[in-house]
Formats: sequence, structure tokens, C-alpha cells
Amino acid sequence: MTANVEKLVHIPMGGVYIEGMLKLPENAKGIVLFAHGSGSSRHSPRNNYVASVLHDSGIGTLLMDLLTPEEDMDYQTRFDIPLLTQRLLIATNWVSAEALTKDLPIGYFGASTGAAAALQAAVASGEEIRAVVSRGGRPDLAGRESLSHVTRPTLLLVGGWDDVVIELNREAYACMHCEKELSIIPDATHLFEEPGTLEEVAHQASAWFVRHLKSPQKQR
Repeated sequence: MTANVEKLVHIPMGGVYIEGMLKLPENAKGIVLFAHGSGSSRHSPRNNYVASVLHDSGIGTLLMDLLTPEEDMDYQTRFDIPLLTQRLLIATNWVSAEALTKDLPIGYFGASTGAAAALQAAVASGEEIRAVVSRGGRPDLAGRESLSHVTRPTLLLVGGWDDVVIELNREAYACMHCEKELSIIPDATHLFEEPGTLEEVAHQASAWFVRHLKSPQKQR
């Protein structure tokens, strides 16, 4: 049983603190950690919209910045997938230890480069992670080796007009041997700015997480 919670959290990560917004609906059935893409942040209106739809489905969220503002100014750091993965794993451990969230099944939602970090972290976490969703992601940046070891149910969402990213997602999809789905949203560009397209992303992501976060709570 969880109460309705909304609070700003600061997660220690090797000498720096990562800021995040933790929101839990009453009696949350799981929690999804958001890994933002390069140049984005926890304030992303797109990811916040998706998070609001998850809340309506009874799923909690942690939207966080995996890089500090200073780190995010470095273009190369934005594409440092191992660093982003390490930070996501630390955040996962934090969620697993916090009294409010420690019994909740965990999912990952990754956008752009954050999708690669989410997939690598899912491999490293094993059964700790129940499901992964990628929005306009670059799962290819996780590398073929990591992709071949993904075991968690994974949904790849791509805009129908995002030709280059569609092909990259198809290549990544072919490398994965888990339960998986590649969903191409018609008439959508990379940022899903066209009417109704972000709503479709949120609907499919919510349905995926509701389905896969049903499993019994972790025993401690």
C-alpha cells in the first residue's frame, strides 16, 4: 500500500547529486524510471505527459536528470552511454532501498540516448527490471552484445516519419531475443509533435507497463 506522493529527491552518485521528481499514485502497482535523451531533462514536456498517463494507470514515476547541468553542457558526455547506464543503475538501487518504493516492480522508459542506457541497465539488473519502453530511442547505441542479452520485455516506439531512427530500431530489434515489439506510430516525426501521436505513445507505453508490472512484489 502506498499513499499519494510527490516530492523532489536528490540521489547521491559518486560525488554528485542527481535531482529527480518522484510521484506515486495511491496504491501504486509499480514504478517507472525515466532516462532522458541527450539535451533533455526531467522537465521534458513529452516525458512529463507520458508520466501523467502512467499515473492515471496507477504507476509511479521517477523523472530525473542523469547528468548534472555542468555535465550536460559537454556534448560528448551526453552520449556517454556507460556513464548514463551507471547513473541509472545507481538510481535503481536507490529506488529498491527507499521505504516508499522498495516493494514496487520497476520499469524503464528511455528516450533517445536514454533508451540505450535503459537497455544496458536492464541487462545488468537482470530480473530486477520488469519491462523497458523506448520512445524515439537509439537502442543501437547499447551495442549488439548488450542487445543480445536483453531478457526483459521491450517495446520500441518510433515515429513513422523518422526514417533513420526506424532503421536503427529495426537493427536493434533483430539483435534482441526477449519478448519484444516494434511499434511505428503513423504520421509522427522524431519528437512526436503531430496531433495525437504523443497520446498514442503514452497509451502504448502505459499498456505495456500495466501488463508487465503485474508480477508479484519483490520479497525482502
